[in-house]
Amino acid sequence: MNSRVLPHILDSYFSIFCQKRNLSGLLPHHNVRTLTWPRQGYTPKRCSASEAVLAVKSGDHVYLHQAPSTPTDLIHALANRVDRENLSGIRLSHGLVHGHVPWAEEKLCDKMRSNSMFICSNIRSLVNKGKADYLPVFLSESGRLYDDKALKVDVAFLNVSPPDEHGYCSLGVNVDMSSGAARNADKIIATINKSQPRTFGDTMIHISQFEAIVEGDVTPIFEVQEATVTEENKAIGKLIAENLVTNGATIQLGVGAIPNMVAEYLKNHKDLGVHTELLGSYITELVECNAVTNSKKTLNRGKIVTCLAMGNRKFYDFLDNNPLVLFGSAGYTNNVQNIAKNSRMTCINSAIEVDLTGQVCSDSIGKTFYSGFGGQVDFIYGASIAYDGLGKSVIALPSTTSKGESRIVPYIKLGGGIVTTRAHVHYIVTENGIAQLWGKNTRQRAYELISIAHPSKRENLEKEAFERLGCMPARE
Repeated sequence: MNSRVLPHILDSYFSIFCQKRNLSGLLPHHNVRTLTWPRQGYTPKRCSASEAVLAVKSGDHVYLHQAPSTPTDLIHALANRVDRENLSGIRLSHGLVHGHVPWAEEKLCDKMRSNSMFICSNIRSLVNKGKADYLPVFLSESGRLYDDKALKVDVAFLNVSPPDEHGYCSLGVNVDMSSGAARNADKIIATINKSQPRTFGDTMIHISQFEAIVEGDVTPIFEVQEATVTEENKAIGKLIAENLVTNGATIQLGVGAIPNMVAEYLKNHKDLGVHTELLGSYITELVECNAVTNSKKTLNRGKIVTCLAMGNRKFYDFLDNNPLVLFGSAGYTNNVQNIAKNSRMTCINSAIEVDLTGQVCSDSIGKTFYSGFGGQVDFIYGASIAYDGLGKSVIALPSTTSKGESRIVPYIKLGGGIVTTRAHVHYIVTENGIAQLWGKNTRQRAYELISIAHPSKRENLEKEAFERLGCMPARE
């Protein structure tokens, strides 16, 4: 067999496996594409972005490739056409999107409406003014929204790598729900982007699957710069790395200041594995210093597993044509049974606030929708039911906000949503210490959480705990 063909066959098998192993345990509907199949006699139209978006008509549902892969050129071409030709009823679905969102403009917000599974700053105001929608969903189930036709896609906008000699493009750094949306779309339009890494796993799509492609001078995929690190972030990262992550553990980290600091303090660890939903730039150094080897993993041994990635150009170059990193659909990476199969699974996630019983609010600040569910619940539950009994679920957050308000609170703010229940969390970490909640009653939990709150907030929290519980918090 031609050795150059073998990777495509293996990727095709992995793609089918990911589809079969979605969280519902059901095969996708029969009327879906096999993205890796070369369609005989189909050649995509090569054209400009303005010509490509002629495939969209009023009332259509358009899926947008997300995060760094946001298809900027197609989005702006569509917005210009909507404005110029007075199209209406255009519905958009997506995870987080980067860059300017044209449907935020007054002239377009009544003609294009966004349905977002994850809220970023560029659409936060729209959502909270009722001019865009928030769709709460576990990331593990995001692909099912398309497989089960809860969201029926007329046109998918993708941002893919150039094709290889066999005509295969890669979804690059964003497989997540994108593979599910693409295989269920009536039409797929793609920008061929030289800056998009060619990644492996459930990533391949044959060029014949596209209705139209846009080549040439397209906008590069987005880079995400390093977050500003505070002393609190450093302290939290050190506490987690030195006390909660053991040698040989499989870890899940996101991106941002705290994950970066956890990674910084993991450089002297040995034989770590990675099974995550979101991979960040930190991984390049952990591989280079031999802290991450994936040699002790019990699922996908030898591989870093993720469904999306965000970082800088050096990181994207590391991912390009790198078989060390396996990109699966969110239905695979975030399947709780797959998470549970990993050895010493240690999941580290963030929160906006935590109440004295251990309830975690992560997607809202009071009644204001702020972000989304993502995969926090998937990984926290997967770690808690780990097959080896050694899983750990960790929530990490500074003890106060930038305005000095306590993030350990008596009650979640009015209107705030509970993302992770009090029954799921094992550890809460602030710069002041580690609260171990597993197996503890509400009185003991309040004691643990007050002990890691900011010192200036503890006296008031004790009073509030007494009012809520009817007794004083206590260690025993």
